[in-house]
Amino acid sequence: MKEVAILLLVALMLNGCGSSRPTAQSVTGGVWSAVLNQSEGPPAGFSFITQFTVDSSGTLSFSRFEFINEGNCFPLDGGAVSGSMGLTENMATGQVTGSMTLTVAANGNTLTLSSPDGVNGTLTGTTLSNGSVSGTWMVTGGTSCTGSGGSFMMTSQTTTKA
Repeated sequence: MKEVAILLLVALMLNGCGSSRPTAQSVTGGVWSAVLNQSEGPPAGFSFITQFTVDSSGTLSFSRFEFINEGNCFPLDGGAVSGSMGLTENMATGQVTGSMTLTVAANGNTLTLSSPDGVNGTLTGTTLSNGSVSGTWMVTGGTSCTGSGGSFMMTSQTTTKA
C-alpha cells in the first residue's frame, strides 16, 4: 500500500514537471485581418491588417496596424491602437473562445470594435488555427465619420508559437 502511495505521488509530481503547454493568450497573437461591414448605406470601406501579441492579462500589444484603404477618418497606420482579449480554452477539445475589444483613435475619431463572445479558434499543441472574431463596430468623433457602424469579421493566419 505504501508503494502505491509513493508511485501516485511520483506520478503527480512528474505530471506537473516539464509541462510547457502554451496558453491560449500566448498563441492567439499574430497576424489578423478584418473587414468592417456597414449596417446601413454604402459600404464603409474600413478594412485593416494587424499584428499583435496577447499578454497573460489579456492586453493586446500591437507591432503593426494598417488600414488597407485610406480615408478621411483615419490615417493608414491607424493612429493610437489598443485592445484586450479575454480568452478561455477547453483543454479537452483545444477550442479557444472569448471576448475582444479594439480601439483605434486618430484625427478626432475613435473606432471601437466590440466582441463580447465572438472569439473562436482551435489550439493544437503550439498552433492556433481557424482563429476568428466577429462582433460590432462604431465610429465616433468627426461629423463625416460619426454614426458609422455595423458588423465585422476578423480572421487570423495560422499561428505557431514555441
